[in-house]
Amino acid sequence: MKYPIGEPAAKCNVHKETIRYYERKGLIKENSRTNSRYRLYSEDTVKRIGFIKRMQKLGFSLSEIHKLLGVVDKDEVRCADMYNFVSQKIDEVQQRMKDLKRIENMLNKLKERCPNEEDLFECPMIESLIEG
Repeated sequence: MKYPIGEPAAKCNVHKETIRYYERKGLIKENSRTNSRYRLYSEDTVKRIGFIKRMQKLGFSLSEIHKLLGVVDKDEVRCADMYNFVSQKIDEVQQRMKDLKRIENMLNKLKERCPNEEDLFECPMIESLIEG
């Protein structure tokens, strides 16, 4: 089944121009067109757009996603440095997890200090954040 651009855009919650941009950047293949030159997208392309959006939400850049898609596309050029790329990304994720753990600990400490009252003028949480 082939879909006009509006359907994949709606299914993946992206703007039509985003899909065109992905095409220009080589993230998705240029799809077939109707006699009127309208683009038609396959179900596989819709899934790929969904994958790209999920990866972006997880913090991957479009260039990183392009590299990862090289595995799916069996593109030797994009896969050449995959081991180094994955190793570096693991280090970044582990650092982010440490940072998030520190934030969680800080928020838990602030929560313990909260008197659970609605007096906003003397909030120890706000004062703690201002004082650093």
